[in-house]
Amino acid sequence: MSSELRTKFLNYMTIQRFSNSTKGLYVRGVEGLVKYYSQSPDTLTNEQIQAYFVYLIDERKVSWGTCNNYFSAIICFYRNVCNWDERRFKIPPRPQIKKLPVVLSIEEVKRLFAAAANLKQRVLLKTVYSAGLRVSEVVRLQPHHLESDPSRMMIRVEQGKGRKDRYTLLSKTLLPELRAYWSQYRPGKWLFPGQKPDNHLSEAGARAAYYLAKKKPV
Repeated sequence: MSSELRTKFLNYMTIQRFSNSTKGLYVRGVEGLVKYYSQSPDTLTNEQIQAYFVYLIDERKVSWGTCNNYFSAIICFYRNVCNWDERRFKIPPRPQIKKLPVVLSIEEVKRLFAAAANLKQRVLLKTVYSAGLRVSEVVRLQPHHLESDPSRMMIRVEQGKGRKDRYTLLSKTLLPELRAYWSQYRPGKWLFPGQKPDNHLSEAGARAAYYLAKKKPV
């Protein structure tokens, strides 16, 4: 993809307030198509795009969820950068099958917390569990987002899913854990800083804390 097309695509997504993760995903989706044909995407035909998806499904065995992501990226690009008519696309994405999430038992949750590598990771996991936060939300918490006044006991989540602000409950059980964590780590701007104090913990780092605790033998 030429730098001009890439810039136009990124500018469109920025104006539409796509998240950075979505923008990255969509650019990679189009770049995969470009790499497959070694050809500028604005010169491809609908038949070539269909053939690319056949390749992803039949040869690469890419999951339907990933294919849907790529399809959404390519649809977005061609409609809004190349101004393709909707009728040019003849590959309806397969409906995603929603599965019920795996719910841990109380004992499993306790074992997970006990297996955390250190106090920081344990409090991180407890904050996610107690407040019902997404990974992207917990890593972006700042100390002033915690309202520990007994009349409030709230956590402010800024720019969560859909770029909306919301409040969630600050558990009375979680609060002493947060205070112990604060006393030991003294975080600055971010409640859960990364390796560099000016940066928050990455989403990958937070997920790693969960999977490491989950895999740790009891």
